[in-house]
Amino acid sequence: MAVAARTDLAFQQCIAPACGATFSVDEVLTSCPLCGNLLDVTYDWDRLPAPNSFELFERKWMRRSDPLALSGVWRFHELLPFAPRESVVTIGEGQTLLSVSDGVGRYIGMNPGQLHLQYEGLNPSGSFKDNGMSAAFSHARMIGATRAACASTGNTSASLAVYCAVTRLMRGIIFIGSGKISYGKLSQALDYGALTIQIAGDFDDAMARVKEVAGKTNIYLVNSVNPFRLEGQKTIMYRVLESLGWEVPDWIVVPGGNLGNSSSFGKAFAELRHLGLIDRIPRLAVINAAGANTLYELFHNRGLRWNGGQADLAPVCHYYDELDRGEKRADTLASAIEINRPVNLNKCLRALEVCDGVVREVTEQEILDAKAQVGAGGLGCEPASAASVAGARKLVNEGVIGRDDRVVCILTGHQLKDPNATVAYHTTDQELFNEVLGSRGVSRASFANRAVTVGNRIDDIIQAIDLYS
Repeated sequence: MAVAARTDLAFQQCIAPACGATFSVDEVLTSCPLCGNLLDVTYDWDRLPAPNSFELFERKWMRRSDPLALSGVWRFHELLPFAPRESVVTIGEGQTLLSVSDGVGRYIGMNPGQLHLQYEGLNPSGSFKDNGMSAAFSHARMIGATRAACASTGNTSASLAVYCAVTRLMRGIIFIGSGKISYGKLSQALDYGALTIQIAGDFDDAMARVKEVAGKTNIYLVNSVNPFRLEGQKTIMYRVLESLGWEVPDWIVVPGGNLGNSSSFGKAFAELRHLGLIDRIPRLAVINAAGANTLYELFHNRGLRWNGGQADLAPVCHYYDELDRGEKRADTLASAIEINRPVNLNKCLRALEVCDGVVREVTEQEILDAKAQVGAGGLGCEPASAASVAGARKLVNEGVIGRDDRVVCILTGHQLKDPNATVAYHTTDQELFNEVLGSRGVSRASFANRAVTVGNRIDDIIQAIDLYS
């Protein structure tokens, strides 16, 4: 099936129903020029050769020498047909894993065979960001961009830098806040040769500055406010469905930071239902860290809803004013979701409506305990990823998620993205534990796998092995 390259079959559209303005995919926009709201990449499905079954994507597995068929993003080209084949940029992203984890399932409180972990840490840069970066780079290539920038708590910068390094298409520029990035992630950006700009402030400050810079220059912005980024991220759900034999799960549970994943997941399921490829939509649970809980506060506590596109955004303004007056900064060891002002808030509200969603917050203690359980099952993840598992556990305990429901938790990033928290959790060094975790309210390491100290004698070593193994 050929993918149409005509720009009138794919366009950008304001998500506000009262506006609905449309713009060419050839334009570089991060918001609607008329009303300021976010933009979707929208398709004229009535005129596109859209797939009428999933068999098309299964057949592509036989074409592993085709870079687009190999990619876990572009294998689904017919479902994100904004870019002609010759413009697609891929470095093999999306070779990820969905696995049943009964060990983590028991911890959560679920029955065997029902908990699935979608591990995005297998992407080239070690996080889910590569799905969206591939799509953003494809659009950047379409419009001839030569420089790309992002604000980042770490994963976006690593992904931007690796795509720049591998493709040599653009020069990467990264904005980070002071002291607000994991060294594991920063090391990737530096090693891959990106220009790193550190400003005084946190992620929200860096995001504001990079948007200003992009608005005044021809630098291409790749944060998830870019609608093409989210086109790539929605393919995570296609791979989940593919791994489940195209059966829709009952729940998708995802960490909430800038809310790009949750937004893209809602869009993916709405489009699949529109095309008749699925007959129902799973429920969505978005999990905030307690130290960066804007969505939870607004949705769960203050009643903010999409309301069919007629959302009353007054609570958002009031809450942001409260943050400013109290000089409250996001603060969580789950650095990937350490964000107070999520740029995709409105799209996430829409996704929650489409998916009959819920929002919860989890503590640092809950995140680290869940992370240890995920690691014990063989899929090491960064702290932010474990928020999904901690949130699922909370929802099972509340009776919102049933023990026999089929649940997919998204693990967004690799364990080595943020190793300090992992080492501190499992350490025998109380001073290190207190320095890294105790200051954040973590009082215990319930599932620590601590090193065993023995003398330098063979008998002592064998005795320790016999005792502990």
